[in-house]
Amino acid sequence: MTDYRAPLTDIDFVLNRVCGLDRLMTLPGFVDADSSVVRDLLAEAARFMEQKIAPLNKIGDTHGVKLNADHSITMPPGFTEAYRDFVDAGWGAVPCDEGFGGGGFPWMIGIAIQEIMNACNMAFSMSLTLTQGAIDAIIHHGTEIQKMTYLPKMMTGEWSGTMNLTEPDAGSDVGAVRTKAERNSDGTYSIFGNKIYITFGEHDMADNIIHLVLARTPDAPAGTKGISCFIVPKFLLNNDGSLGRRNDVVCTAIEHKLGIHASPTCSLSFGDNGGAIGFLIGEENRGMQYMFTMMNQARLSVGVEGLGLGDRAYQHALQYAKDRRQGRAPGAPAGESSPIIDHPDVKRMLLTMKTTVEALRRLTYWNAACLDVATHHQDVAEREWASDLAALLTPMSKGWGTDMGVELTGLAVQIHGGMGFIEETGVAQYYRDARITTIYEGTNGIQAMDLVGRKLGLRGGEVVKRHLGAVDALCEKLKEHKELHATGAALSKTLSATRVATTWLADHSGNPIDSLSGATPYLRLISTLTAGFLLAESAVIAIQASDEVGADCVAERIASARFFCEQLMPATDGLVAAITGDSSLLMSAI
Repeated sequence: MTDYRAPLTDIDFVLNRVCGLDRLMTLPGFVDADSSVVRDLLAEAARFMEQKIAPLNKIGDTHGVKLNADHSITMPPGFTEAYRDFVDAGWGAVPCDEGFGGGGFPWMIGIAIQEIMNACNMAFSMSLTLTQGAIDAIIHHGTEIQKMTYLPKMMTGEWSGTMNLTEPDAGSDVGAVRTKAERNSDGTYSIFGNKIYITFGEHDMADNIIHLVLARTPDAPAGTKGISCFIVPKFLLNNDGSLGRRNDVVCTAIEHKLGIHASPTCSLSFGDNGGAIGFLIGEENRGMQYMFTMMNQARLSVGVEGLGLGDRAYQHALQYAKDRRQGRAPGAPAGESSPIIDHPDVKRMLLTMKTTVEALRRLTYWNAACLDVATHHQDVAEREWASDLAALLTPMSKGWGTDMGVELTGLAVQIHGGMGFIEETGVAQYYRDARITTIYEGTNGIQAMDLVGRKLGLRGGEVVKRHLGAVDALCEKLKEHKELHATGAALSKTLSATRVATTWLADHSGNPIDSLSGATPYLRLISTLTAGFLLAESAVIAIQASDEVGADCVAERIASARFFCEQLMPATDGLVAAITGDSSLLMSAI
């Protein structure tokens, strides 16, 4: 298998040149550090992940996890030891609040670390992703006692976290949750019910697991309005904070899956022996609001899974294409076989992978930077705009990001030919692992509906209008650079198509069949436009900073922007017909 190397040069460019890391670091609440500190931090993180975590990727896929007779789970060889090393090194705490023992760095830096870790070993990283989401929910909605009780050890990774939403009859339809929460005289609740598809719901890596559980109190209203959120630890705590008795929650089964074999996907039973003890977060019947805090964080992180796997697959395919000889490429000497990278169609696939990965990196990091500004900026207007923009970008990061993760890992299999279909090369695992990302944390159909049904209407449509205005302004700027004229023309054409589609959806927002029938193609359209915008913007930034970044960087940024915008992006212009077409065709066809 090809060794993965973190793309630190492009990560540095995105953090500093595209997302303005130094300005972000000056906001209140962040540690006093500059870009050079971050550069060293990420270099060390990359070294750790490449040496400690990446070698376990194939092992985890081959061995999987084991459910024991006592309902415990044994992780694949090396995972528990590597996790302890991860905790000791403090990598999970880097983007967490200093007040609870975190590193105090922006969430954007945490996303960069997540990208590297997902590329090295997605299954391993999933525990950390869910833990971070649980941390965020407790920070925003928990009591001070809850924060002091759980956050310090969750931030270090000594304790992990989960999100318990899904039940046999309640997946995307969260309002169908049946798990019960009965009030106790001491202020706690007794939890009774069953949850399925719980990522890292049981494992032997962390000392405790802090479950966040959605449940209903006896007099709760029906639907989503009657859902509350509870902290249900695997082990209850003694008065001194040490681990006490086991709570009434057990793993009853694990799923045998297409991919992510080293990530235990658990069925959990709460309350079989009298009731699992739960602690209410915030107020009763506001659990969905609190869970969305965790879910939005998790959705961005899932988009980063698509990015990490896409880059790992690209690096693997690139090396294979350089080494593998087959056929004679155009212009090659007669009688000699050529490296397959010299064949135009293979080159096309590789460039598709390379430029899409670069676009995903810019999209997800920008999304994370918006969340940082929304949380830490002193100015109310800046916080509100950043929050609104993050809301618009999140379904793109998750939906388009994971769609691309599946497509890119599929291209890696294709470049390998028959060897890609064989497990020996390793690329099949990337493809299998990527497939879940379009499903969990809200299917990509849900992301599309969220985008069209909620996000386009933010501030009366002003958020998307302002975003498209930024694309328009860049198109004008591209006219100043002759090497990007064709890029600007392509971007402008897709912008026009997106505006037509956006206006049509706004005009038909009162008819959900019309608007939602075109939701998925619209997600693809505006995401591709945004990706092209970010790549073209990177090219302009590189040109303007040519003396600092060097000629090679400028040439690479221009080439990426041109290929994506001029050759990939035009394929989406025809999506307008699918968005604005007769929805009755869709609804009556089957």
